[in-house]
Amino acid sequence: MLDIKLIREQPEIIREALAKRQMDSDVVDSVLELDEKRRALILDVESRKSERNAVSKEIGRMKTAEDRESKITAMRELGDEIAVLDEQLKQVENDLRMTVAGIPNIPDSDVPFGKDDKENVVVRVIGEQKQFDFEPKPHWELGPELGILNFEAGVKLSGTRFYVLEGAGARLQRALIFWMVDLHIRQGYREIYPPWMVHQEVMFASGQLPKFADNLYHDAVEDYWMVPTAEVPLTGMLMGEVVNEQQLPINYTAYTACFRREKMSAGKDVRGIKRGHQFDKVEMYKYCAPENASQELDNMVADAEATCRELGLTYRILLQCTGDLSFGSHKTYDIEVWAPGCKEWLEVSSISNIGQFQARRANIKYRPADGGQARFVNTLNGSGLGLPRTLIAVMENYQQADGSIVVPEVLKPFMGGLEVIQK
Repeated sequence: MLDIKLIREQPEIIREALAKRQMDSDVVDSVLELDEKRRALILDVESRKSERNAVSKEIGRMKTAEDRESKITAMRELGDEIAVLDEQLKQVENDLRMTVAGIPNIPDSDVPFGKDDKENVVVRVIGEQKQFDFEPKPHWELGPELGILNFEAGVKLSGTRFYVLEGAGARLQRALIFWMVDLHIRQGYREIYPPWMVHQEVMFASGQLPKFADNLYHDAVEDYWMVPTAEVPLTGMLMGEVVNEQQLPINYTAYTACFRREKMSAGKDVRGIKRGHQFDKVEMYKYCAPENASQELDNMVADAEATCRELGLTYRILLQCTGDLSFGSHKTYDIEVWAPGCKEWLEVSSISNIGQFQARRANIKYRPADGGQARFVNTLNGSGLGLPRTLIAVMENYQQADGSIVVPEVLKPFMGGLEVIQK
């Protein structure tokens, strides 16, 4: 959430940021109008309450019952007016808060301008696309032929965009998760195993609500929200708290299943397991002082890169343009891995500097070492990595001519001695 003071005093900055995102700036006018209305109501309410207090003292000094009764009647009417104004103020403040909450974060100055993901900038490519002496198969052929990926069972159980991993396929998925969590622990992250359902206020704090309500799964009876990413509960871990600067940075990693009402485009991602309503992901999350955010973003990118490198995958780093930047992001790098069977680059991680956008919504602050006033922390998040696309890349890059799949070296300790997945 943006600072209302910034919008009030420098609205041109917000208008420019919205223009870079190819978004209408009328919302700025709405905020300014509501803010002016709010301040006017506050002045009116305070003036009337001051009047009521003054008359109350005056009533106490009156000697005749007749004079007192006349003033008391007038004060009752004034009290009713104040109650009405208080309700109006409450409604305006809520409208203002929700309107501000709908404004996306301001892009960093070095985020390139662009309309959509086609204009993201490739920063570097690591490794060469693997060459085969046979035609590599896509995972949607490899998996069923090996008996490790069952599309029919997924549809039977839950419908389209669901699948079942069986045998060595399920174990390979689990191995990836366990290994990635262990890797991040070695990198200095504290493992968290959070609930996969959270309260509405946690969804709001992370920036998921109200913007993405239609993409979330919600249990209306208990008012629980299924997490679309571990970023949500990791944001909520310090919600409403003040930490000491000496504690920063705080680094968390967590595995969760993720649940999203994915809106599928016709003809896009229609085959395989690239996109679904439920998937697994290992998340990295940082709280830091704002002045250290740029370095911590680089650190997180390096930590995510390590997962690709140690898995032996060819990958590339892209800097998102303004048109592709997510709602809460100040600056984001994507990591894509090469999938030779699909013959495409697959995004396995988006690593973002969120600035104080989440911290302001969640009221997360730190107390400076010099004893100054508490300030909002900076938050960062990124996948390290996301499944199932990492699984796809492993299956397709490690396939052999006979249709078997070699288990990557780093995953062998988690596979019970299995070195090759075969029929």
